[in-house]
Amino acid sequence: MYLLNHTICMAFRINILCVPLLLLPVFVHCQNYETRNGNAKFHSSVPLHSFTGESDYLTGMINFEENLVDFYLDLSTLKTGNSRRDRDMYRTFNVDEFPFAEYTGSLETVFDENSIEKQVVIVKGEFTIHGVTVEKTVEGTLQRRGENILLEAEWVQDITDHNIEPPGILFYRVRDEMDVHIRAVLEPVLDES
Repeated sequence: MYLLNHTICMAFRINILCVPLLLLPVFVHCQNYETRNGNAKFHSSVPLHSFTGESDYLTGMINFEENLVDFYLDLSTLKTGNSRRDRDMYRTFNVDEFPFAEYTGSLETVFDENSIEKQVVIVKGEFTIHGVTVEKTVEGTLQRRGENILLEAEWVQDITDHNIEPPGILFYRVRDEMDVHIRAVLEPVLDES
């Protein structure tokens, strides 16, 4: 009788101890993440004046299994807060013929999907704008936020590398280099098979 009571009591204790484990969040291990509404900004200047263009239509994905990073932006979604400047920018980028900017590359560093710490990553790839592709290595950060991943990166892009003539009036020209910053929350793409 003692043995039976002891066994029942032990089984009850084990079950009580296991219940909290069931309450822990369950993370699905996912290799693919994507965004359709990331933020992209560029900052540029002319003497005595600076301006920023911004879009919330950055689209892209990271595939950790294949080590692939791919992001693109419809350049006609960039806005500077000045419609005349926007028109001039679209003409400069020739968005009718070359509507997208795209960055494709591969992760050179390993991202620990189980860590919630912000991790520095390096991506080596190619940046295409105005129909011209140049090699570009970008440093950024990835950080797990629940089941999602927050991406942030910034770099300097010389537009003359893409055969883009910086616009200007008289002696004032827009700087050749633009500071680019992207921020996106990437959501897991669950395999439906």
